Amino acid sequence: MDAAKAGHRHFRVLSDEQCQQIHLASLEILSRTGIRVMDEEAVALLREAGADITDGNLVRYPPHLVEWALSVAPPRVVLCHRNGERVMWLEDRNVYFGTGSDCPNVLDSFTGQRRKSLKEDVAQGIRLCDALANIDFVLSIGLISDVPVAVSDVHQFEAMLLNTVKPIVFTAHGLEGCQDIIEMAEVAVGGADELRRNPNVAVFVEANPPLQFNRETLQKILFMAEKMLPVVFGSGPMMGASGPQTHAGIIALSNAENLAGNVIVQLKRQGTPFIYAHGIHPLDMRTTVLPYGAPELSLNTGAAADLAHFYDLPVWGYAGCSDAKILDEQAAMEATASVIMSILTGNNLVHDVGYLESGLTSSFEMILLSDTAIEMARHMLKPIQIDEESLALDLIHEVGPGGSFIEKKHTLKHFREVWYSDMVDRWNYEKWTEAGSLTMGERLNQKVKQILQEHTPEPLPDDKVRAIKGIVERAVQRSVE
Repeated sequence: MDAAKAGHRHFRVLSDEQCQQIHLASLEILSRTGIRVMDEEAVALLREAGADITDGNLVRYPPHLVEWALSVAPPRVVLCHRNGERVMWLEDRNVYFGTGSDCPNVLDSFTGQRRKSLKEDVAQGIRLCDALANIDFVLSIGLISDVPVAVSDVHQFEAMLLNTVKPIVFTAHGLEGCQDIIEMAEVAVGGADELRRNPNVAVFVEANPPLQFNRETLQKILFMAEKMLPVVFGSGPMMGASGPQTHAGIIALSNAENLAGNVIVQLKRQGTPFIYAHGIHPLDMRTTVLPYGAPELSLNTGAAADLAHFYDLPVWGYAGCSDAKILDEQAAMEATASVIMSILTGNNLVHDVGYLESGLTSSFEMILLSDTAIEMARHMLKPIQIDEESLALDLIHEVGPGGSFIEKKHTLKHFREVWYSDMVDRWNYEKWTEAGSLTMGERLNQKVKQILQEHTPEPLPDDKVRAIKGIVERAVQRSVE
């Protein structure tokens, strides 16, 4: 069974009663305070649906409109490999992990230096992810610095598309970049209809808290809805800055933004796949840093999962990230804790694996460490099977007091079920010393280099590669005209 779809232990932050309280509070925000909607088409759709529009673009949403949009949003979103294989079932408590996007810096695996991200770093990082069993989807990892900024999003998507078959969540600067990216995706899979039927891409967009949707965000989600392609709609107010300091208040605010985004998507094209996303960080008032390893982020993300399950919507989460500057003990602690919390709370689409320095630096070793932590956590949280075979009562009776189980066929049959990873050392001190006394960080670095040297992703046909590169060149030329 797919580990992401296997049963595991559950934990809830919010009860159904509390979810209902948050829901009613969010309806109050939307009907009383409203959202600034900074796009004419979106405003027109809302006006026609009966929303109250004042001051040009301040939209107050009637509760029945919000409820209607929830009723028509699909409860399941399926993402596919580039070859059309359906591999990610975003529903219920299925949990899948992927990288983050747009880190301006990278920790170079070969020099150990922190430097600006390049296009080749994105290609290498995605190639690494293509080889890792517990990384299910990818984002661009790096915000590349060696191409024109205006078309960096298109270059990033090209590097992803050519270096993995896994599903891709992408970001785009604006409508034109989004259109170019979808055109490339359509080329790769064999056309617009095929991409719609078996999507291997989803766009990630964000509101502008508090309670504002900018034109670029709206244009992208309207375009994706027109194509009937998945939208990950993020809301990320900061506790005490762009939202209330209290958990309940900021969750209600963020939830209102999510519900309002879904209304616009469903009004454009009913049934468009919509993925509910919170990113509620505390603001560290001492450092003014937005922490990624803070327990409050995991708690808020768990609450978001509870609300999404309450609405029967797929949900976006965070894990495998840290505020540490290098791959150290803090990074391992924060990454592992967030991975466990994501599995327990049933976040479906969990991103930011590999982030260091509060989202400013990516690390290939951090991606591999998190890949290991994900596998370990899934084993830790799996249910214990209790049946005749597992109880082994006849075997216990046969061995009896003082006997040994080591040579029994039952032991031979089951001993490989104990989890082990090459990244985890369990040898005694002497054998560890003989093997070079390697730390986990050193083992991770060796493995990253080995994968980058040996792994080759499944290539696209040459004609499709030429067409994709042609779209990138067209975007570059447009940016300089």
